[in-house]
Amino acid sequence: MHASLKSIGAYVPSNKLSNKDLEKMVDTSDEWIYQRTGIKDRYIANEDESTSDLAYEASKVAIQRSGLKIDEIDAIICATITPDFFCMPSTACVVADKLGISHITAFDISAACSGFVYALSIAKAFIESGLKKNVLIIGAEKMSSIVDYKDRTTCILFGDGAGAAVIGGSLKKEESIVDIHTSSDGSYQNFLITPGGGSKNPCSQKMLDDGLHYLKMKGNETFKIAVNTLTKDVKNILEKNELSSDDIDFFIPHQANFRIIDAVSKKLNFPNEKVVLTVEKYGNTSAASIPMAINDWYEKGRLKSGDLMLLDTFGGGLTWGSALVYFNQK
Repeated sequence: MHASLKSIGAYVPSNKLSNKDLEKMVDTSDEWIYQRTGIKDRYIANEDESTSDLAYEASKVAIQRSGLKIDEIDAIICATITPDFFCMPSTACVVADKLGISHITAFDISAACSGFVYALSIAKAFIESGLKKNVLIIGAEKMSSIVDYKDRTTCILFGDGAGAAVIGGSLKKEESIVDIHTSSDGSYQNFLITPGGGSKNPCSQKMLDDGLHYLKMKGNETFKIAVNTLTKDVKNILEKNELSSDDIDFFIPHQANFRIIDAVSKKLNFPNEKVVLTVEKYGNTSAASIPMAINDWYEKGRLKSGDLMLLDTFGGGLTWGSALVYFNQK
């Protein structure tokens, strides 16, 4: 039995935050943002919308497209760094309740922007071991809840959204999740970090006054490591599976920054028509980035069942991962 991506779905909040809007909030400009990031817009959840609300909407679409009944889902994994609650209950448990599912495995994982690929690897193991039959995996983020909109170096980058996929089984290799690589290096933990709120810097008035509950980022350092790490990881997974860029239908990288995507795709010899880009209209949605990009290409009619996708991601931790996945939504 092979694990197989059976469906994809996504949800984007209704509130658009453009570069022009940000010009009114911080010392920046549309031209400056676009030249350095490739981002024009991002979407922001309402104050009363939580990460589980975004995840729920994306999950409904993915389950409906899978052709399964709600009660056929036997596990939910939610990748997020912006959970509804600090430590419990998990956002996956909240989503399960909103879907009307109970008595199933449900838990969150935290791997930042690499979260969806990490969740994919767990779902693959669940399916191929026979432990589960149909796993709903979600990447969902309300990044606006941890972004400081007075910090022009970070607030221009991030948006809110969610993507979800149903992972089931198939006896056909050409419908499978072929391979997944995930890795990390904690020695770079301070490159992307939310310093406050955990056991190291517990919640306090000083923690809030110092803005330690907001995301902090060393952008230039992260950029350099991301390009080299992503390129090396993709080369490794292609070589291991005796594939080249010519065998890949679509390269779907984490949508963090156009300059990173462009540098990596050129190093890997992917032509522009194979590179999926959504960063311009959604910004960086962390764990939601890759499933939202897959969904975007599917809804545009570009992605067809049988296409071989190469997923590639890099995030806080530092974490990274790549995956070779056949798209199997009928």
